[in-house]
Order: sequence, then structure tokens, then C-alpha cells
Amino acid sequence: MNIGDVSVRSGLPAKTIRYYEDIDLITPARAANGYRRFSERDLHKLAFLKRARALGFTVEECRQLLALYEDRDRASADVKALAQRHLTRIDAQLEELHQMRRTLVDLVESCAGDHRPDCPILADLAEGAAGRRLSD
Repeated sequence: MNIGDVSVRSGLPAKTIRYYEDIDLITPARAANGYRRFSERDLHKLAFLKRARALGFTVEECRQLLALYEDRDRASADVKALAQRHLTRIDAQLEELHQMRRTLVDLVESCAGDHRPDCPILADLAEGAAGRRLSD
């Protein structure tokens, strides 16, 4: 398969596939003319990477997951530990998003939203920006 074929079949843009090759996540064969020749195994790896990235794993974590996938002597505990670290990171991100939401709800509720120029939302943003400037 050429890069166009594997792009369609994997659902990944050709640019992403070339990037994965550049960072050594995949290594397609090269034809005599220098064109990439992708195998079914390459296609499977790309589908694996697409799914892992869709779950939010970093490129480095994807590299580790691929290595574990290809290692038939792996311990599933290693895979679980990697996934658990990722889940812990997601939970922290969710907590940050919940906190952002609570703050924004409070700010929106405190703003009259009328014709007057006073706005607690802008005041809070300005106060936060001034505080960061002073502490930087």
C-alpha cells in the first residue's frame, strides 16, 4: 500500500503518518523508487496509534504501548500501570476543568449583564493578570 491507501484505510492524514515515521513509531519499507510501501502490519500499528491517541495517550506513551504490544513476554501489569498513570492524569485534568467551570459559573452569576460598564468577570480577569505579573 502507498501512503494514500494507508491513510484512507487507517483514517489518519498522510502528514500524521509521515510524522509517525519521522519519530520512528513506524518504519514502512521503501520501494526501489523511494516510495513508502506499507504492509498490513504497518496499517495495524497505525490503527493502534490512532486509537491510543484518541484516548489521549502521549506520543511517548504510544511508543511504550507499541513496545509492550509487540513484546509477547510482557506483563499485563506493565500495561495496566501505564494506563493507570494516564487515567490519573485525566482525573487531574477533569478536576481542573470542574474548578474552571465553578469559577466561571460564579463569575457569570455575579455579572448583572446590563448597560453599566462594571463587570465582575473583567475585574476578576484583570486581578488575576495583575497578580501573575507581580509574582513572575
